[in-house]
Amino acid sequence: MKGLHRDPLAHPEELIRHVYAYAAYRLGDGHDAEDVTSEVFERAIRYRRSYDRSKGEPLGWLLGIARRCADDALAKRRSHDHELEEIAAAVSVEDDTVRRVALHGALRQLSERDQELIALRYGAELTAPQIAQVLDAQTNAIEVALHRALARLRRILEAEEAEPARASGSGRV
Repeated sequence: MKGLHRDPLAHPEELIRHVYAYAAYRLGDGHDAEDVTSEVFERAIRYRRSYDRSKGEPLGWLLGIARRCADDALAKRRSHDHELEEIAAAVSVEDDTVRRVALHGALRQLSERDQELIALRYGAELTAPQIAQVLDAQTNAIEVALHRALARLRRILEAEEAEPARASGSGRV
């Protein structure tokens, strides 16, 4: 009985790190990810009595909340996509920053499902079995879907890397 009602937020430090990392992969580092993380924990505190340990670990419960919050934030962001493109154009050309912008842009070209899988794997640092639990799917299906999502991401990044090379070799003066 004691395990069913254990406080899911008793040790929040690691949980906050995972939720923020997931949100950052979905939304990018910064205020949006911080806002989503705050919203997740605000909801979790408000509804902590509804947490049922028999249905999964606290991280899975929190990531379920985070998925909904991130989806809401992305829906709001869609109306402001042109502003993000202007900001990306003004970003410093340092190699690390350019790679992050390229990765973010490439991620945005993937389907929402692929973005979510990559965010759960590399943002929230979940294993395939953990992702399967969060998404209520089979582990092998998650592994295959994640492999395919990463292959699509690699193709996008390789195509974008090849584009400047083609442009510089175009013979223009």
